[in-house]
Amino acid sequence: MKKAVLLFLCINTFLNCQSAPKTTFSEAALADTFEALDGNSVSFETILDQNVGKTIFIDVWASWCKDCVESLPQIKALQAAHPELVYIFLSLDKSIKAWKKGIGRYALQGDHYFMSSGWKGPMGTFLDLDWIPRFIIVNSEGDIVVYRAIKTSDKNLIKYLK
Repeated sequence: MKKAVLLFLCINTFLNCQSAPKTTFSEAALADTFEALDGNSVSFETILDQNVGKTIFIDVWASWCKDCVESLPQIKALQAAHPELVYIFLSLDKSIKAWKKGIGRYALQGDHYFMSSGWKGPMGTFLDLDWIPRFIIVNSEGDIVVYRAIKTSDKNLIKYLK
């Protein structure tokens, strides 16, 4: 019986250590800067400010990521079904050259930014990045309504888009 109780406590502790979904971006994440396609540096807060009042679909991806590439047909289907959304792609590619090549290779439509701070930077840390692709939805009021989706078939993502 003691082993069963100990096992339950261990499992419960592990599950409770998982980060809770976040509904607003941290100051550090908002201040994180990304490189735009034109070479200019832009803060995440500026990216959000450019889309005030709109629902934003964010895809954290990389062109070297097999799961990311395999999800692109579903992303394109979402874009066709939900053209009212703003699509922002945040790249974790290893270089700017690879990032830009990936955008062209996969004909990705949307707003593109290179996450020069990487996985462990302010945005990656805020998102508790442990896997990509990672999909986030920010509603028109600026609240994060889908925080941790790694598949386009995620039930919370689908529920919000209905």
